[in-house]
Amino acid sequence: MKLKNLLALSCSLSLAGVVLAADPCVSGVQPGLRPGPYSFVLSTGTNRGQSQCFICETADKPAVVVFARTLSEPLGKLASKIDKATTDHKAADLRAWVTILAEDQAKLDPDLVRWTQKHALKTMPAGVFEDVVGPPSYKLAKDADVTVMLFVKRKVVANFAYRAGELNDDAMAEVLKALPKIVEAKP
Repeated sequence: MKLKNLLALSCSLSLAGVVLAADPCVSGVQPGLRPGPYSFVLSTGTNRGQSQCFICETADKPAVVVFARTLSEPLGKLASKIDKATTDHKAADLRAWVTILAEDQAKLDPDLVRWTQKHALKTMPAGVFEDVVGPPSYKLAKDADVTVMLFVKRKVVANFAYRAGELNDDAMAEVLKALPKIVEAKP
């Protein structure tokens, strides 16, 4: 009898793990809250090799910040689409950047530069925050491989988080569909 109960409990716990894994990933500053300043070392762009705080420079302008723990093909595809959106919404002064979370910027730098070139990022700078946890005030989930926050007027308007393997074409479309929330239409 005890073995039967133990097997039933084991099956229940396994099923609970499957349900928990299907829950959406929650990571980063949530809508309605203000993203805090943080600096990271740029690997691309005019200030390559320097520490930068784009949050400070962005002020009330619309922006997309992407935090990632791995340089993947889906991340490159998303970054390329966001990069194009910054050109498409140039009149709104849309800003965007990629922050990779890693322990050693100097070690990752050549790979990050090649990755941005491969994905033809023209206006979207990329750099490294030297801590895999990310900026403390952002509360990035440990299981989030990619976290995307859209903000304007110093408030997060939309937030998306994806575990490894979850960033697909549908997820990318969801992020891009949220852009009108931060980019004001011109008359």
